[in-house]
Amino acid sequence: MKPYSVCFANYSIGEDVYGEVSDVCRLYGNKILLIGGELALAAGKEKLMQAIAGTNLEIVQIRLFGNDCTYEKMEELAQEAKVCGAQMIFGMGGGKALDTAKGAAYKAHLPVFTFPTIASTCAATTALSVVYKEDGNFDSFYFYERPALHCFIDLSIIASAPWKYLRAGMGDTIGKHFECHLSARGDKLDHNSLLGREISNLCYEPLLEHGVKALDDCKNQTVSYELQQAVLANIISTGLVSLMVLDDYNCAIAHSVYYGLVLLPGFEENYLHGDVVAYGVLVQLAVDNQIEKAKEVRAFLLELGIPVSLKQMQVPLDKEYLKDVLIETVTGPDMEHLPYPVTGEMIFEGMKIIEEL
Repeated sequence: MKPYSVCFANYSIGEDVYGEVSDVCRLYGNKILLIGGELALAAGKEKLMQAIAGTNLEIVQIRLFGNDCTYEKMEELAQEAKVCGAQMIFGMGGGKALDTAKGAAYKAHLPVFTFPTIASTCAATTALSVVYKEDGNFDSFYFYERPALHCFIDLSIIASAPWKYLRAGMGDTIGKHFECHLSARGDKLDHNSLLGREISNLCYEPLLEHGVKALDDCKNQTVSYELQQAVLANIISTGLVSLMVLDDYNCAIAHSVYYGLVLLPGFEENYLHGDVVAYGVLVQLAVDNQIEKAKEVRAFLLELGIPVSLKQMQVPLDKEYLKDVLIETVTGPDMEHLPYPVTGEMIFEGMKIIEEL
């Protein structure tokens, strides 16, 4: 039997976690290349610099990651790390900034640490990057042997960020629970995938309990226990599932519905990824004939303010208009491992059921 290794991202969470940076990171050197988004750096850079002042850590270069996570930008920043003599890379921001920092660190053979400033994705704790082409279209997934060494989650920064990102993060996180259970149904799972599937329960139940209050607190820029639980679900629980399960079990119908709908002109510019994935969960439950569960999820999404119908997203329920959406949905890679075949007609009927709820 071949040996294998499982690596997780350690994490710190709270209002003053940057104070732990020196103790955690000084073992890996002292010179830092900080990579982030413009808004993210405006939110967290000064707090980080204050936290490491008087320690042996030094930020030798600060670089913006750009607009998208691309292989070209990763390579450019990896070379920058070598030129400035960086011994580690810090990534600060949302998913694309963190994915860029992880890729640059991998190419430069340097340790990487993540500082999420919004809680919309699990990029801070996963061992992959979602890479785009220079024209903004999706390119590929870039997989690594392990995730970032440590993730520093400052709740006061996340509470001060636009609340829509927390909400979208909850929508995406809910998808992880329902998609993992559907795609793994009927399979005899090994220890890793079985553990990951069970962790996926923490991508729904805590949000059902704490999500509405967490969103209200974020709107009021208030750090609370409920906000902490929602952030842990969005960043940590989803990251653990991603790290543990086979790729077959990471996505299913909900994400595929998203990739179908973004083909519509102007759609992606108006609706956040996680909000649309949450709608996709409803369609998935309808396709899977779990109507009562769909009603439960729908009621929760309404409390969060997430669109629960095509009508709310200004998309007509018209089979001809949705033709390309349905084709993309059923032919996408997320549909390759399901417990039964799913057709475009089944997706359309699922949408129809959700529209009538």
